[in-house]
Amino acid sequence: MSELRKDPVIGRWVVIATERKMRPSDFSGPIEIPKQTFCPFCPGNEDKTPVEIYAVRPDRSAPNTPGWAVRVVPNKFPALRIEGDLNKKGIGLYDMMNGIGAHEVIIETPEHFTSSGEFADIKDYDTLKMSQILETYQVRSTDLKKDPRFRYILVFKNSGKEAGASLSHPHSQLIATPVVPKRVKEELIGSRQYYEYKERCAWCDIINQEIDSNKRIVAQNSSFVAVAPFASRFPFEITVFPFRHSPDFETIPPGERELLGNLLIEVCGKIARGLNNPSYNLMLHTAPSRFSRPGYWQTIEKDYHWHIEIMPRLVKQGGFEWGTGFYINPTPPEEAAEFLRSLKM
Repeated sequence: MSELRKDPVIGRWVVIATERKMRPSDFSGPIEIPKQTFCPFCPGNEDKTPVEIYAVRPDRSAPNTPGWAVRVVPNKFPALRIEGDLNKKGIGLYDMMNGIGAHEVIIETPEHFTSSGEFADIKDYDTLKMSQILETYQVRSTDLKKDPRFRYILVFKNSGKEAGASLSHPHSQLIATPVVPKRVKEELIGSRQYYEYKERCAWCDIINQEIDSNKRIVAQNSSFVAVAPFASRFPFEITVFPFRHSPDFETIPPGERELLGNLLIEVCGKIARGLNNPSYNLMLHTAPSRFSRPGYWQTIEKDYHWHIEIMPRLVKQGGFEWGTGFYINPTPPEEAAEFLRSLKM
């Protein structure tokens, strides 16, 4: 019989449709990469992108030239633009403001392909590469949080056509918004309510319970754990948590960056190997900017816990999901975790 499961932080219900159970082999085929004949992100084409904002250059080469390991440029077609004022105003009962923010592209590697001729991705990186990428996320997030117009910084990665990728060269994106997004606000409110009731971090409690039960653990090391959430919205959904309580991703030290990078390489490798290399989305949820709002959310240091969500794009949503806000997941997270955990990397 199907089950209804409730997310303990934001209160969202999901349907674990065991009667529709799907095996890993039942899901969609391998990642489909958008076709392209010219890549503006490859070395030698630096003049085909906007001027770089930041770059990791081990050989100390000049900006906007080859020699980089990670490169950050403004998105050529930004969702939000950095120039201008918010100009908040009301039109009757409606609120609006200018589309002010930041939209950056993190070009993760100069290599478009692996040595075997496949498109490169997280699963193909080594510890140094992942550490460089994660440090770039930190540097750019920290810099943008200094802008009082921005309330939230979201780092995300769309890998494959089904996940929304428009270019095949491995990259992630960063968007700074002038408001806290609804999805994040739900987590923040749920975390605060849980803390006010129990005087403990909800996410720390989730981590402790998952470690104790060991039913939904996919992988772990000394500083991080990857879990198939109890109320998973999608088949093989994974959340990566730091064991050390912290609301802000930007504060993790270099040693933890390396351990996080290793875990992400392992998890993405398991997803690719076990699920026929599907498209996926990766999202980093961290606390909002607080320096520009004295007194704002004074318990956030204690009640929020940054984390990374990974969503393989294996099933499509239909009218029931859009009409109710429920998600129907045909694969119980316990079975998803057991399958992925069993894969040797």
